Amino acid sequence: MSKTSIAYQSSPFHLTNEQQYQSWKADKLQNYPQSISELIVPIKNPFQLESNELAQLKQLLSKTNMAIYALSSTDFSQKSIPEVIGHQLGIRQLDKNECADNDSFTSIQVMQNGLHNTYIPYSNKPLNWHTDGYYNKLNEQIYSMVLHCVRNASVGGVNQLLDFEIVYLLLRDQNPDYIQALMAKDAMLIPKNVLAGKLVRPDRPGPVFSITENGRLHMRYTARARNVIWKDNKITQAAQNSIRDILNSSSPFHFQADLKPGQGLICNNILHTRSTFVDDKENPRLLYRGRYLDKMNF
Repeated sequence: MSKTSIAYQSSPFHLTNEQQYQSWKADKLQNYPQSISELIVPIKNPFQLESNELAQLKQLLSKTNMAIYALSSTDFSQKSIPEVIGHQLGIRQLDKNECADNDSFTSIQVMQNGLHNTYIPYSNKPLNWHTDGYYNKLNEQIYSMVLHCVRNASVGGVNQLLDFEIVYLLLRDQNPDYIQALMAKDAMLIPKNVLAGKLVRPDRPGPVFSITENGRLHMRYTARARNVIWKDNKITQAAQNSIRDILNSSSPFHFQADLKPGQGLICNNILHTRSTFVDDKENPRLLYRGRYLDKMNF
């Protein structure tokens, strides 16, 4: 049996591996960060991270699946910054989605015209809880992400953040059957997307939780009420209602991040939101987002 197969079979996220799960759970909850300030890592030079900076980022990503870097100086508008930080953490396979720029990074800003105008991220409207790329093909999942702030809004535009492993933990402790239901291949279907009579994307059914070949957990999820179809059975409906309750609750595991220029969220595609915002007309909100097909494993 290969090392990959062994890692997959022995994963604590398999419901049959109760002992491994309890051990993982104890380790996960021990000394879990209690405030957003504990997730911030000051960075001197993004193009050459110091060993202690890299170690801090890796430690946070291992513990919480997220970290926030904060640059002390440099030109924050350099689009290469989030990419080169990602490279130093081992992620390189950028996902070029339909709204991405030519370099596969996406400029997240209010856009009034063109394709972007049809999607909420390119407006000042709020975004509900989701993981990025939940509508992607199952063999092209978004496993990690960088969100780099060039300019923040004058008011609002705040992100809530939640580690998907914590959601898994809370659900499994409530009812393991929820996990089994959410791992079904048809648990959540994203209906096809048709624009101007053209098929942009076919129906995309898939699980909410899945286990990668190296035994890590992955989550694809959206809290949208429209354009998502949940499997029509009692246990799946109960499970997705429980997810909503967890997401909409207040807990020590929920973090609120108001990214400032030069700060960036780097994560293993955690659950996140965005509040509505008001732009400064002279300096409108701008973030660069990179979605990756790689997962950071530390």
